[in-house]
Amino acid sequence: MKIATYNVNGVNGRLAVLLRWLELAEPDVVCLQELKTPDASFPETAIRDLGYDAIWHGQKSWNGVAILSRVGEIHETRRGLPGDPGDTHSRYIEAAVNGVLIAGLYLPNGNPRPGPKFDYKMRWFERLHDHLAGLVALDAPVVVAGDFNVMPTDLDVYVPERWRVDALFAPEVKAAYMSLLDQGWLDAVRHLHPDERIYTFWKYWRNSFERDAGLRIDHVLLNPVAAKRLAAAEVDRRPRGWEKTSDHAPVWIKLADKPKRRKR
Repeated sequence: MKIATYNVNGVNGRLAVLLRWLELAEPDVVCLQELKTPDASFPETAIRDLGYDAIWHGQKSWNGVAILSRVGEIHETRRGLPGDPGDTHSRYIEAAVNGVLIAGLYLPNGNPRPGPKFDYKMRWFERLHDHLAGLVALDAPVVVAGDFNVMPTDLDVYVPERWRVDALFAPEVKAAYMSLLDQGWLDAVRHLHPDERIYTFWKYWRNSFERDAGLRIDHVLLNPVAAKRLAAAEVDRRPRGWEKTSDHAPVWIKLADKPKRRKR
């Protein structure tokens, strides 16, 4: 089962890129972020024409998350992160698909730091921590995928010294991410590529992609049941080089049908 996450940076404005990538990469399940469209304008027909079912949680001009599936019905289990009834941002969606619980998220950016936006990011992280604490020990595979807006280590950012004061690289933010791993979640890409510089985001300016001056901020976390089935984890850099594309690249993992046998 191939599961991907992709911050599309505007699902309608970059629909051609998304459809081209879906046809090329053939992921089974996809979590999308930054739809930047209200629910009524989500391009359901075009996506369904490629064989994908979809659920989405949109918001005009900002945020927005979705889950696509071509391997079975999507059974939505949650829309919106619990813990703050007054939070109206469309940043979290969760569903069961083909025996796997999928959580798609778009964590707040948090800049400028310090300030109200950074405070909101940290509160959102706390709510995420509380919610995922109830999912990590489930006796079923759970995949949490999305744009976390966090570079966990120096290995995840081009020239770390330039990012020390940024909200994506703040010590509190990195600690909050590590607290998720301490719950028992596995960072799939870093687990299979422990020493590589791998990026998922490149700014549009100064030829950042061509220079590979990037950040790794899109992550896929697995609970222990899913981690036993992890067969591959990669970043698909191809769409980032296309015209009128997102500043993110898709990240994908593969789960084997059965737990992988450990080598003796």
